[in-house]
Amino acid sequence: MEALQKQLQEKVSAFKSTQKEMSNLVSQRHQLDAQLSENTIVLEELKLLDPGCEVFKMIGPVLVKQDLDESKGNVEKRIDYISRELKRHEDLLQKLEEKRSNLKDSLTEVQGAMMRAQGALGEPAK
Repeated sequence: MEALQKQLQEKVSAFKSTQKEMSNLVSQRHQLDAQLSENTIVLEELKLLDPGCEVFKMIGPVLVKQDLDESKGNVEKRIDYISRELKRHEDLLQKLEEKRSNLKDSLTEVQGAMMRAQGALGEPAK
């Protein structure tokens, strides 16, 4: 019976850990979504500019002049990177969801085994 209780505690701990990990990933994904949205808007605005327009990039407290094509390229690279990160987070979330589902099934099995063991021993349920 003690082995079942220990097993149950381990499964619950793993389940909670997976839940926390998923929560962190969802939070990071929201942040990436916001960054993607912001960078997409910046790229759209840069595309509206004429080729001769001046573009400035803020580096710390200083505005530094930057070539328009270079700015577009940098933003496109950022969008590509953020998109890849979003895909990676989605894949991780899917794997964690599968792990969580398996842990949930395993928890149910251990709880059932504990109930059967308690019933066989005639102990009251805890």
